[in-house]
Amino acid sequence: MNARKSFLKTLLPVAILSVSIVAAWAMIASRPGAMPPSVEPAPPSVEIESVAPKTLRLNVMSQGVVSPREQIDLIAEVAGKVVQVHPALVSGGFFAANDILLTIDPRDYDYAIVAAQAKVAEAKRVLINERAQVEQADSEWRALGEGEASDLALRKPQLAEAEAKLQAAEADLAKARLDRSRCELRAPFSGRVLSKQVGRGQFLASGSAIARIFANDVAEVRLPVGIEQLAFLDLPLGSQASVPGRWPKVALHAEVGGKPRYWQGRIVRSEAALDSASGQLFLVAQIDQPDQVTPERAPLLSGLFVQAEIEGVLYQGLFALPRSALNTLQQVKLVNAEQRLAFRQVEVLRSEADRVIVKSGLNPGDRVVVSEMPMPVEGMRVSVAASEVAVTP
Repeated sequence: MNARKSFLKTLLPVAILSVSIVAAWAMIASRPGAMPPSVEPAPPSVEIESVAPKTLRLNVMSQGVVSPREQIDLIAEVAGKVVQVHPALVSGGFFAANDILLTIDPRDYDYAIVAAQAKVAEAKRVLINERAQVEQADSEWRALGEGEASDLALRKPQLAEAEAKLQAAEADLAKARLDRSRCELRAPFSGRVLSKQVGRGQFLASGSAIARIFANDVAEVRLPVGIEQLAFLDLPLGSQASVPGRWPKVALHAEVGGKPRYWQGRIVRSEAALDSASGQLFLVAQIDQPDQVTPERAPLLSGLFVQAEIEGVLYQGLFALPRSALNTLQQVKLVNAEQRLAFRQVEVLRSEADRVIVKSGLNPGDRVVVSEMPMPVEGMRVSVAASEVAVTP
């Protein structure tokens, strides 16, 4: 029994030591490997443009509605029944200057002319008779009278009355002839009919509206321009003399029938005052022969909404950049020779739909980042994409 206890006391420590050694070895064998060395992330890739100053014409964009240069209501000046209507006196009809668009029954006015002519003839007879009596009175006074004769004795008042009655009769004749001429309503210009209110056989009172017509030799468009945009236009504002060719050209475009259409015109004047609601100045553009149709040009219809590009002035030493090149602080991102990022403040002359025009702050050859960067940091290293674009003047 004692021998057994002695054996256990000797064997137990050895077993515990062996198990500990095995466990330690297992722990050492199963420990994780050494941490890999840290790897620096690759610099972000950016697209750049090498900028150069340019000479740019800064046009001004606007829009407006086409309207005729002249539009009037054709009014009857005398009363009567309509006896003839021009075939073109329909909505959309074309007519030439001095065409007779409508005729009113002239018979009453022909009768008035005959009656007026009779009154003129009678007044002439009375005047001739009165002149003869004046001569006779003057001769009798010279033969029998003494001293200076009075006007009444020489029949001067009667002569003046006869002369006045002749003038009144001639005026009545002229008025009758004028009324007769007004039976024919002539077109004051070449143009088109917008609307018609009368027909053949209808009786018209004096002052009745017959039709609304407009001239088609020139069309006009009122183009609003902001005060700040006037700096980009060469306008002879305040000049009383309108010099042809001094005002800028304007290009109009609109989509008609699913196709883009284009017309050329010119600014001819500005309105006298700013619009009180918007604070803008309206410029008036004119387009010659708006109804002319060619293979390259469609008719410019009245009432059409058009976009306009007004010819601007030339500026030198400007830099044109994509809008993505500028941040909200009016700064651009540059890549220096060490391929590191730098920020620079610039002065923007004008922002457009797809670009910004920089007036100062850049130098020729500066490499400007034009691609988007999520989190740009001053001094960070970047890599330039292979598609670097050089902006040439």
